[in-house]
Amino acid sequence: MRTNSLAFRLFVWATAAAAVILLITGVVLSSLYTQAVERAFDRRLGVYLRTLVADVASPDEGADKYPQSFGEPLFELPLSGWYWQVTRLEPGKADVRASRSLWDRGLPQLQDRGVVAGPGGTREGYVEGPEGQQLRLIERNIDLGDDGTYLVSVAGDAAEIAEESRSFDRALMITFSLLGIVLLITTMFQVRFGLAPLKRITGSLAAIRSGSAERLDGTFPDEIAPLARETNALIDANREIVERARTHVGNLAHALKTPLSVMLNEASARGDDPFALKVTEQTDIMRDQVARHLERARLAARLTVVGSSTEVAPVVTALARTMEKIYRDKNIAIEVHADEAARFRGERPDLEEMVGNLVDNACKWASSQVGIEVVCEATDATSSAQTVRIVVDDDGRGLSDTERAQVAKRGQRLDETKPGSGLGLSIVVELATLYGGGLTLGTAPRGGLRAELVLPAG
Repeated sequence: MRTNSLAFRLFVWATAAAAVILLITGVVLSSLYTQAVERAFDRRLGVYLRTLVADVASPDEGADKYPQSFGEPLFELPLSGWYWQVTRLEPGKADVRASRSLWDRGLPQLQDRGVVAGPGGTREGYVEGPEGQQLRLIERNIDLGDDGTYLVSVAGDAAEIAEESRSFDRALMITFSLLGIVLLITTMFQVRFGLAPLKRITGSLAAIRSGSAERLDGTFPDEIAPLARETNALIDANREIVERARTHVGNLAHALKTPLSVMLNEASARGDDPFALKVTEQTDIMRDQVARHLERARLAARLTVVGSSTEVAPVVTALARTMEKIYRDKNIAIEVHADEAARFRGERPDLEEMVGNLVDNACKWASSQVGIEVVCEATDATSSAQTVRIVVDDDGRGLSDTERAQVAKRGQRLDETKPGSGLGLSIVVELATLYGGGLTLGTAPRGGLRAELVLPAG
């Protein structure tokens, strides 16, 4: 996926959204689990607290009224992190009883830190223990009337809460990482699957451009179907416009040819009259200009057609057979070597006109042989684009550099005894240029002229 592609943008945004959602969800789940672990820990401490409160509130007298372990050995181990403490709060009657695990230390009081009691009169919070470890402590005040007021506290090692939370966070991180990878792969496939119709349209448009198809065919999703319909309608409208342009060009050509021919005939009938000679001269210029611009308009109109592609080998072979018949009196042998896979990205009439002019010119000047070679080759080593190279050789007298430059100009002829208007090679040059190709004249191995026509491959 290229950085400027729609697929890359969708992939990045979907990945970013998934990452943010997973991060937020992970933080929320971790917080909820920590709170759940705290509540479970508090319930455990609450059992010990209620047992202490019941023992403190019992009417039995004596020092043994307080439990020693609650069945939990950690309350017997010195500085184990599990402690209980009962403190009498009346001035002058201060008394502190504590678990053996607390040794000679004491527990902080949450009420001195401003912690507000909950609905059951219990306060919960974190405090620092005797060994500097963090403790989870709950405490409760009980009023026994004449027996006094007591503060009952139970504390447990908060490392258990932290360890449970860390264990859950590790599992959550592994799970969400795997889920993120799955979502990443799923997003990639979703983007590729979702944009597949656009890729299919791109391929269909390339096929239309190359001439292997004429319309966008197939079934497309509802979001893409209007684009396909409008594209097909645009192609049809383009063809209609081109056909109308061709018709208008042809009509204009016929409309202008007749008046110009009349003017030329009338001027020619006046003989050596200076005025008639001037009219003849200017009429010839007008006719040449009209032919030139009408030809350019016709070629430009042809090039606006989308999706034209022509097989080169059949066209060249047919032209060679035709030219052999036309020049039967000269006994011209035309040898053809054509790549059957070569295709020209353009219309058949244009290819026939270009190759026909070159072969006709070669037959006019050849002594006995004309060679035609058609090759399909890559534009360059780094590009996948291809071109069609059509080489026409003859064994005539050839042309010098000056003559080659001259014959490519419109209306220029080296030998007035040969038939033609002098427009053939210039038409080939203009038509090849409009298609993005070109014509090169050189010396053939046979000794005559080599005309090398390069055109875009279909």
